[in-house]
Amino acid sequence: MTEVSAVVGASPHAEIEAIVTKLNASRPDARHVRYEGPAPFGQGMIVQRFALANGLRVLIEVDPAAPVVCLQTWMRVGSRFEKTGKTGISHLFEHLMFGETEESAHGAFDRMLEEAGGETNAATSLDWTYYHQNLPREALALGLRLEAERMGKLILREPQVASEKEVVANERRQRVDDDVDGAVNEILYREAFRTHAYGIPTIGWMQDILGFTPEDCVSFYRTYYAPNNATLVLVGDVDLEASLGLIADHMGALVASDIPVEDVKPEPPQTEERRIEVDKPSPTHRVAIGYKCPALGDFDHAPLVVLNEILFGGRSSRVHRRLLKELEIATEVRGWVGTGRDPSLYDISLTARDDVTGEALLAAFDAEIAKVLADPVQEAELDRAKSRLELGTLQSLESVSGRAETIGFYDTVLGEPGALFTKLDAYRRVTRSDVLRVARRCLVNDVRTLVLVRPTADEPDGEGEDEGDEVAA
Repeated sequence: MTEVSAVVGASPHAEIEAIVTKLNASRPDARHVRYEGPAPFGQGMIVQRFALANGLRVLIEVDPAAPVVCLQTWMRVGSRFEKTGKTGISHLFEHLMFGETEESAHGAFDRMLEEAGGETNAATSLDWTYYHQNLPREALALGLRLEAERMGKLILREPQVASEKEVVANERRQRVDDDVDGAVNEILYREAFRTHAYGIPTIGWMQDILGFTPEDCVSFYRTYYAPNNATLVLVGDVDLEASLGLIADHMGALVASDIPVEDVKPEPPQTEERRIEVDKPSPTHRVAIGYKCPALGDFDHAPLVVLNEILFGGRSSRVHRRLLKELEIATEVRGWVGTGRDPSLYDISLTARDDVTGEALLAAFDAEIAKVLADPVQEAELDRAKSRLELGTLQSLESVSGRAETIGFYDTVLGEPGALFTKLDAYRRVTRSDVLRVARRCLVNDVRTLVLVRPTADEPDGEGEDEGDEVAA
């Protein structure tokens, strides 16, 4: 077994280059591995970067602390890549990829991994789709074989596509059409992004979901589910040489595709507040607020995350303390700063108590924002916010799956597997002046979108495509 100390210790480049040379000597050119060097990943951790001849990126962090591994495949495609009339296909593939292949029946993927002691899942977002396996180290070869099989030999005929379309349609009914939070979130993003594809719901519009054909799916699969559009992340108790050999053998035969240039349409500047009022079967009034926020890689993203922690981070945060404790007009408040590759939304949700109106809730919230815009935050609350962010960040890295997800996410969105630690350093450097500046840049009424929810006793419509209950104000 290749010892971590031997590989990462005295001469990492020479040791790993020797491993790669040995592997390539026994394999055809199409399955060759190229070493692209180490990437620091926090204190004492290293991500080793490789690439296969077909363009697959491979990121490995060796951690022998427990006899487990996490294998993730990140595809650089999400709902932002979709076109009018074909929305939701990225999410549909999240389901299709667990289906039938040329070598395995439907359900075999989950069954074989579970029998080996593993678990699997997947997720789709605006910028990416990823597939996740937690495995005993002995099951890595099985996991890689199954992953390569579904990436290259997925069956996409009418029965397979029709079955998963119905599953996704039911998911949309449950999570959007029959769910107030899901429906409101969809309205918020649709109104905030009228040009950019971030306005497309990840799950897709119902008519598009039902309209997909096997030909649509085959075209999407052959275009985006290619090794040169993917990153394989492996974290845990692995032997580097053996793992690279398995990856080359199983994934090296996958065929690269011609990835189309993304036709990005930036969102034009918003110059006035957009306000939508809707009637929904909610017990109380609700308010959803979306301020345009910087992209994940923007300098001001970190100060805005710190400001969000000051406003919404825990029971002592400003908005929680004011609206829930002092005024007692809300039962829940939350804020989340978007992590898109492009500028996204600072997404805020307020839920009223009893018969408090949305307008009253919004007025109280705006009063708190006015304070942030008028005066710098206190040094003590800034320090508390930064400490909470650092603790949460480090806690997310305690498991192999947490580290694998962090590596894959930041590599996919920012092109750097260790970028989380760059973000952590950025949080530490945030000053009171930074917070004041980003508040005045982002928390402007003219660039925000509002959805005010009025409670009704009616049942939801069911299909979610009828917009007759919406009133633009």
